[in-house]
Amino acid sequence: MDQEMSYGGDYKFIPTTSIGSGIGIEVLPDLYSHTIQIVNICLVGNPETKNFVLVDAGMPESANEIISVTEERFGANRRPQAIILTHGHFDHVGAIIELINHWNVPVYAHELELPFLTGKMSYPEPDPTVEGGLVAKMSPMFPNEPINLGNHIQKLPSDRSVPHLPGFRWVHTPGHTPGHVSLFREEDRALLAGDAFVTVKQDSLYKVLTQEMEISGPPRYLTTDWQAAWESVRTIETLQPTVAVTGHGMPLSGEILAKGLKKLVSDFEQIAIPDYGKYVNKNKH
Repeated sequence: MDQEMSYGGDYKFIPTTSIGSGIGIEVLPDLYSHTIQIVNICLVGNPETKNFVLVDAGMPESANEIISVTEERFGANRRPQAIILTHGHFDHVGAIIELINHWNVPVYAHELELPFLTGKMSYPEPDPTVEGGLVAKMSPMFPNEPINLGNHIQKLPSDRSVPHLPGFRWVHTPGHTPGHVSLFREEDRALLAGDAFVTVKQDSLYKVLTQEMEISGPPRYLTTDWQAAWESVRTIETLQPTVAVTGHGMPLSGEILAKGLKKLVSDFEQIAIPDYGKYVNKNKH
């Protein structure tokens, strides 16, 4: 029997946006990124075949926008074969319950992410004291209580395959959250990075608003394990992606992506790890 689903008690609409909000980009013929306020969702699948998968579920109260974007691209009343979550932070699961109710499709996430998606555990509190800009200061207002998807959420297959995306495999990229995953397709080296790294400095309100391009580490105010985050960026760089869609900021490709990732790996302490904050290990080295 279907279990009752619920958001946390602190679930609410967050009034932040960017100039990219509402804009969709066809990154590849079967890879479409759409920005909802400050976060990206991804539709993976070719509109000609009508089959697709949704990666991540946007901001709170964005279900109607997500449904309308998918119908615009794939046709009226089309629904994804599945929803894959890179992780369970509020801006990546904001519309998930409404989407499950509307489409009745399976949802997958990494096994280590399931406690945060089945009501068992809250993420560590966002850190408003972390070095960074105004978004970090605003972070205590972000929803943080666990949502409960009951038996509607399943763990990703242990063989690293991605349901309904035969060319892709999931890569465990923890640090930002324990069960964070990125999705990678060997054939054309396409990467869906989630928040393992982003292409806008997510803790600067000005940069979020203007979407100023800058390869950066995961959002600082919600990242709790910086050594794991660094290792995850190293893992991603060894994949040598040719195109990347991140959870925040513009998609990147080619040399800008390759050079940016290389620099992020070598200068991770300077670029990504904050100088101070409650999740920063004082003995970084």
